[in-house]
Amino acid sequence: MDLSEFTARLDEELRHDDYADLDASANGLQVGPDEAELEHVAFAVDGVEETFERAIDAGADALVVHHGISWGGFDRVTGRTYDRIAPLIEHDCALYVSHLPLDGHQELGNAAGVADVLDLEDRKPFGELGPEYIGQRGIASQSFGAEELRERLESELVTDDHSVRVLDFGPDELEDVAIVTGSGTDWLDEAVDAGVDVLVTGEGKQKVYHEAREAGITVALAGHYATETFGVRSLHDLVEDWGLETSYFEVPTGL
Repeated sequence: MDLSEFTARLDEELRHDDYADLDASANGLQVGPDEAELEHVAFAVDGVEETFERAIDAGADALVVHHGISWGGFDRVTGRTYDRIAPLIEHDCALYVSHLPLDGHQELGNAAGVADVLDLEDRKPFGELGPEYIGQRGIASQSFGAEELRERLESELVTDDHSVRVLDFGPDELEDVAIVTGSGTDWLDEAVDAGVDVLVTGEGKQKVYHEAREAGITVALAGHYATETFGVRSLHDLVEDWGLETSYFEVPTGL
């Protein structure tokens, strides 16, 4: 498949244009020529030295990641930035990135993947960001307590043997669930205003403990990496269905 066709199909599926003014990430093709032929595409959460090397070793023509290398552009391509980019160029491996669009995609996204793990029904978008959303909300098919929630997340997510932290300040039975993956505690007020029982996210800030306690809402902190593997895995399956050879690399951070 031609690289330009590949990027155009993903850009359209993920609605990158709709997030162009909302996301600091340069979504889409971050490294690569205008034209190239793809036979093998690799996938990983983070665009970093280790995943670049693994993609190159696997013979991939492109690597698709959630966290890329351009967040508002480069002043200079030197030092660590140069060291990261150089292997991609030397080995003709393109880098494609989808950040917030992949968080909020209601079928393929990270929040949708967490919602699958929690068996949520009656789903709808959550986590407003301008006119778009970066999360999902739903109702558990069977309510669960805080400990059951922690165990479910720890057993199903790639936590790298790190425990899920649950701030148990909500009702005893958790049913109405909001999800914003990664660093999503800035949407706590939206969760409170919506009347949900629990906000599931990746990592927290110091103040979230007191804010959740005062608001009477449970917050689950399951890890930034752990909550954001679902999107790239969904894209892996999609691209595999397109007939391309694929690889997926798990490089958990425990954070």
